[in-house]
Order: sequence, then C-alpha cells, then structure tokens
Amino acid sequence: MLTDHGDIPCCEEPPVHLEPWHTLHHLPDLDGHLCRTVRIDAPVTKPGWMMMPLRESFEILSAPLYAMAGKAQEILYWDQNTRFCGVCGAPMKLHTDISKRCTNCGKEVWPALATAIIVAITRNEGREILLVQSNKFKKDYLGLVAGFVETGENLEQCVHREVMEETQLRIRNLRYFASQPWPYPCGLMVGFTAEYESGELHLQRSELNKGGWFSRENLPAIPGKVSLARQLIDHWLDTE
Repeated sequence: MLTDHGDIPCCEEPPVHLEPWHTLHHLPDLDGHLCRTVRIDAPVTKPGWMMMPLRESFEILSAPLYAMAGKAQEILYWDQNTRFCGVCGAPMKLHTDISKRCTNCGKEVWPALATAIIVAITRNEGREILLVQSNKFKKDYLGLVAGFVETGENLEQCVHREVMEETQLRIRNLRYFASQPWPYPCGLMVGFTAEYESGELHLQRSELNKGGWFSRENLPAIPGKVSLARQLIDHWLDTE
C-alpha cells in the first residue's frame, strides 16, 4: 500500500485500523524510522492511498524503500506459511522478530530462502549472448538461464547443471557477478557470467519456450531493470 504520492506510509499510527488478531511485524529501521508490516484483510480503497503489486512499485519507490517492501513481503509470506508446527501440528508463536517457536514441542523456525542461480553466457569473444524464455514468464521477453540450487551441490555445480539441463551446452570461465534478494516469494538470486565452451543448443521444452544467440544489434525484448537478469544483460551491453 502506497500513498497517492507514491511513497510508503510514514506516520505515528498505522494507516489502517488493526484488530487484536493482526500481527504487527517489526522490520529493521530505515533512515531513523521504525518500520513495521502487517497483513490486512482487504484492499484499502479510501482516498489518499493506493494498492500496488511489489513488482510494479519498483518503478516508483527508491531502492531502499523497495528493498524494505520486499523484506516485508517475505516476512508476511513466511508468517502465513508457518502458522502450525511441521513436527506436531500445534500453533506456532513469534519468538523473535525473525523466528517462531512451537507452543507444544518447542520447535523453532526461521524464514527460509530459496537460492537460485542466473547466468549470462556469451560466445564469439563476447559478441553474442544466450537469451531464453521460461515457460513461467508472463510477458513476451527473453531472459537468462536460471534455476534453483539443489541439496548437496554448490553454486558453481548448480550453474553447470542448469545450463546442461536447459540448453545441452558446456560453459567455461564461470565468474560471480552479484546477488539480489528476490521476494517472489522468498528467493535469493545469485548471478554469474560464463563463456560458451561446446555443444549444440537444444532447449529443454518442459522449461523453455524459445531461445537463441543474440548480438547487441538484434536484441529482443528483455527483462525490466528490477531484475538481476537485466543487470547482467546491461553489463554485457556495456562491455564491448
């Protein structure tokens, strides 16, 4: 929820009426301001406020406010999905700002992150980049090979496995680029760059709709600037 000026509410009292059953979650302070988040029962429709999906708010909020909004969404998702103990089924109760404890057996839980990798693969001395379209994309653009880390593997192993599974390609010169919280709903994206080594491109159709090699002169539509994918692509565009 934002003000009609495109800001996160900043006031002494909550901008909506809270009932006793609402849980007010404490977030880290931001620029000297106390930050809180709460799940509300219905959209706010009164003048002066507007409801907005988190992804769309990236184009409006400053980077620090967007990051805080993302953390808030992750906390609310975690709270909603850990209402009962996974061991004995009893209700869970907040123990600290980022932990819960079972009211029966004492089991403790914390917000869990789903770690994923994403990699920009280039060839022909960096003149071309591999872009693919996931079956999960809701818009008609092409991004980068990505996938979740599995148990028992490190990040580098995950990159090589995902590239082979989705494209049948081998890569080399794998290098870390950057990471990014990805609160959709609770991810951590870890970005890499790599160079094509060998293999013929064969897409895993259960995961990808289309893909191919593109030069700077014939780029298709690409992800928005909110994403680590776009940062990786922009980095490639800037390093001719």
